[in-house]
Amino acid sequence: MAYSERLTNIIREALADLPDIEEKKMFRGVCFMVNGKMCICVSGDELMCRVGPDIYEEALERNGTRAMIHNGKAMRDYVYVSEDELRTTADFDYWINHSLAFNKFAKASKPKAKKSPKN
Repeated sequence: MAYSERLTNIIREALADLPDIEEKKMFRGVCFMVNGKMCICVSGDELMCRVGPDIYEEALERNGTRAMIHNGKAMRDYVYVSEDELRTTADFDYWINHSLAFNKFAKASKPKAKKSPKN
């Protein structure tokens, strides 16, 4: 499934002035890493926002959101947001600002060990 170029470009523009941004292909789309930590992703026609547990319940009460489920368990740092609910700059700012705010406290994933080549 292709991911929304519209959402991707809006996120790129919103994060353009930050110093440590990296884009990685993940989750059927593109993730924006801020300071080496996953912050916000575009997956299909949704944003996947890493908002943290403090506003997780509040975030799920907003229209067009759903929990991220992994192995049957809700991931309490992450919320999917439908592109249909992202109509205004204020809508985007809400999710970008909360994702960036949590990024300051989020832990980076441990780097995976590289597999050695087989002889």
